[in-house]
Amino acid sequence: MLLDRFPDALVLTGPTGSGKSALAIELAKRLGAEIISMDSMAVYRGMDIGTAKPTPEQRQEVPHHLIDVLDPWESGSVAWWVKQAARCAQAITSRAHRVLFVGGTPLYLKALLYGVFEGPPANSELRARLVAEARSNGNQHLFARLLHVDPVAARRLHVNDLKRMVRALEVYELTGQPISAWQREWRRAKPALSPNEQPRILWLNLPRSELYARIDHRVEDMFAAGFVDEVKDLRSMPRPLSREASYAVGYQEIMEYLDAKLSLQEAVRRIQTRSRQFAKRQMTWFRHVPGCVPLAPELTFAAWGLKMEN
Repeated sequence: MLLDRFPDALVLTGPTGSGKSALAIELAKRLGAEIISMDSMAVYRGMDIGTAKPTPEQRQEVPHHLIDVLDPWESGSVAWWVKQAARCAQAITSRAHRVLFVGGTPLYLKALLYGVFEGPPANSELRARLVAEARSNGNQHLFARLLHVDPVAARRLHVNDLKRMVRALEVYELTGQPISAWQREWRRAKPALSPNEQPRILWLNLPRSELYARIDHRVEDMFAAGFVDEVKDLRSMPRPLSREASYAVGYQEIMEYLDAKLSLQEAVRRIQTRSRQFAKRQMTWFRHVPGCVPLAPELTFAAWGLKMEN
């Protein structure tokens, strides 16, 4: 697996709004590390405010990789990310620097630790049929079917995540086995840390009320920073957002606001709600990753043998 190929690499993850980017800068400086983004939406150019990318100033302080590498109409799969991350990690180690993976995309972390689920190849006819069903009957129709055949996978997905619902149903129809069966296998693949073993993977665990307040404030700050104008610019491009890019939290809500389907206040409220829901799913997922240690931000330095600096 990719993380096994780079034994000195470390991973800082956590839910949206937990302060990963700023903390990673300080950690990377003292670790002599370069950062590889583990964020599925940070790869897209022009999607800056809504994805809360590290600022240009932060990227000048510490080299960052896999940020702004695709146009928003392009698609970046998990398999693509793993290949790009491996290339970046090899280049970083060749410079005698450490690799620090930073981001909160669960599928990227899973691929980093356990590889990419190959599964059966895509079946275009089956996918087209499932997508057509969703368009005719609504996403809830497919979600109900997935809940019946693979409740474990369904509970991990949002009803609007059509791409992954289609893939889960595709795997089931082609193999007769739920896609979640593979997840159960990788959970048994790695033992937990021994008591004296230094963790390689830390996730920022803030009190729920504090995290949700941070998320709500961050969404408000995004609007103040020009989130609506960012979406206007994306809409003016000659090509629409790719299916993957369109899943970024907040962009669809602002498009609905621009189309007069939502008030600005309602758009803000929905984005805050979706962001909190996403953070809750992330935390649930991190808790089940063997060797992924929850820590308060101020404890991360000690966990990796570093001292806090005032």
